[in-house]
Amino acid sequence: MTLVEKFKEKKTAVITVLGVVGLFLIMISTVLPDKKQPAPTAEISDNIQDNESYRIETENRLEEFLEKVDGAGDVEVYLTVGSSERYIYVSEGKKVKSDNKTEEENKYVIFGSEKEPLVETVETPEITGAVIACTGGGSPVVEERIYKAASAALGISTSKIYVTKMK
Repeated sequence: MTLVEKFKEKKTAVITVLGVVGLFLIMISTVLPDKKQPAPTAEISDNIQDNESYRIETENRLEEFLEKVDGAGDVEVYLTVGSSERYIYVSEGKKVKSDNKTEEENKYVIFGSEKEPLVETVETPEITGAVIACTGGGSPVVEERIYKAASAALGISTSKIYVTKMK
């Protein structure tokens, strides 16, 4: 075997080994977690805290407002929140028409070195119900005022609101 043939065999073996090592590294990189993304449990607990703080802040603001209603007196409010804060992302789309088909493709607008989607709006958590206790709650006139004021302030129907007399 000549020197050139030995070199070619070694060169082929080295290239094959490097190729296998490269494929192995690619496979490992798909299995390893991305260090930049937070753990899902942390994101869930943040959403729960955000919902809770939103609920408490809204309760406090509504209590302050309802105490100004004629005849209401002292007011306590408890709200139920149905969904968490929701992000709406900017997207761009295109429609492709061919034959009798229309295909629509939407892609999120990505920005920055972190390649994060661009947020268009943030929807606040949905309030699904309210319980209101007030010292003036025994009067039908006062209760009606409270129902209407809370319904307008929260954007929910009066059927999702319960007003009672506070002891």
